[in-house]
Amino acid sequence: MAEFEPRIIAFLCNWCTYTGADLAGTARLQYPPNIRIIRLMCTGGLDPVYVVKALLEGADGVLIGGCHPGDCHYQSGNYKARRRVAILQSILGQMGFDPDRVWLRWISASEGQYFANTVTEMVAALKEKGPNPLKGVGAI
Repeated sequence: MAEFEPRIIAFLCNWCTYTGADLAGTARLQYPPNIRIIRLMCTGGLDPVYVVKALLEGADGVLIGGCHPGDCHYQSGNYKARRRVAILQSILGQMGFDPDRVWLRWISASEGQYFANTVTEMVAALKEKGPNPLKGVGAI
């Protein structure tokens, strides 16, 4: 049997974390290819339903990346995202699902190395946890 390779869906802020991911690529920094990126204008606009949908449809983890607190291009979007993720993780925990499969990280446009390190760290953590127990639950 082949070694488990986690699938990660990343919802990234256009102005900071997405640009940091772009910097990691242009600087040719090495990180695992297990991540699929969805660019948002702001993490404050991320509906938690999309995070749950990603998990139900087979993602082993979800990374939400935004501007550092106080640096949001939309003033308070990252604070809104932080509150939503905290509530979502609480609900997932109450339902018996591991809330540590959803990560929230503040990564600025100049932190390409931090983005690469975050992805590497998340892949390693998810390999330890194993496949998502909800995989296929949402399939029709």
